[in-house]
Amino acid sequence: MPIGDIVSLALGAAAAGAASGLLAGLFGIGGGAVLVPIFYQALGALGVDEAVRMHVAVGTSLAIIVPTALRSFQAHFARGAVDVALLRSFVFAVPAGVVVASLVAASISSAGLRLVFAAIALAVGLRLLFNRPHWRLGDRVPENPWRALIGFLIGLSSTLMGIGGGVMNNTFMTLYGRPIHEAVATSAGVGVLIAIPGSIGYVWAGWGNPLLPVGSTGFVNWIALALIFPVTIATAPLGVRLSHALERRHLEIGFGLFMLVVAARFAWSLLG
Repeated sequence: MPIGDIVSLALGAAAAGAASGLLAGLFGIGGGAVLVPIFYQALGALGVDEAVRMHVAVGTSLAIIVPTALRSFQAHFARGAVDVALLRSFVFAVPAGVVVASLVAASISSAGLRLVFAAIALAVGLRLLFNRPHWRLGDRVPENPWRALIGFLIGLSSTLMGIGGGVMNNTFMTLYGRPIHEAVATSAGVGVLIAIPGSIGYVWAGWGNPLLPVGSTGFVNWIALALIFPVTIATAPLGVRLSHALERRHLEIGFGLFMLVVAARFAWSLLG
């Protein structure tokens, strides 16, 4: 392991963690949707092969989400804010989506993974930009089999994107009239259901790949994990302080624009 490669990867990971922590705190999300595109850029600047760059960004993001999701869920659960019945109904459906996504990740190309991220980022960005408080699909969350299908899709799409499912589950619950604080609390539990099996799945999917950067086990890079997590924790409060100076609608617009920029960046890389 050349020391120069290790130092370069460490600096790039720290920079990605600082940027993702700041933006995650500012926009009030778990960080995966911010971390993946930033880490992808950092890996590119460090010369990591394009064939595995997106996979490593997604897999490492999921591994980083594990401790934050566990801690967040514990805090929300202690306050009684989690919809335990809804979360219990996701216990099998969400991990099933994660397993399928891990199988897809083992065979999908980097371009395919970027296309998935770009498509979902575009949909999320447009929804945030044009969101209206009165938009509802119903007054009650649907029962099975629709609820299980939605949980499966949340697990599948979130694992392919390297996110904890907060954006997806928040959208799902609020469209059926659930309060945003309850949606956020329940999403922390969904993040646990996604991040743990998802990170294991990405380790398996990339096992033994000769193109992986130094310090990787499968598609999870431990150097990045060790550096990004503490830097993200340190910079997120600054983003939180900035967010309190802005109205919620302004934050939705800001994050929506960010997601559209990310979608455009990945679409441009596909065209290139």
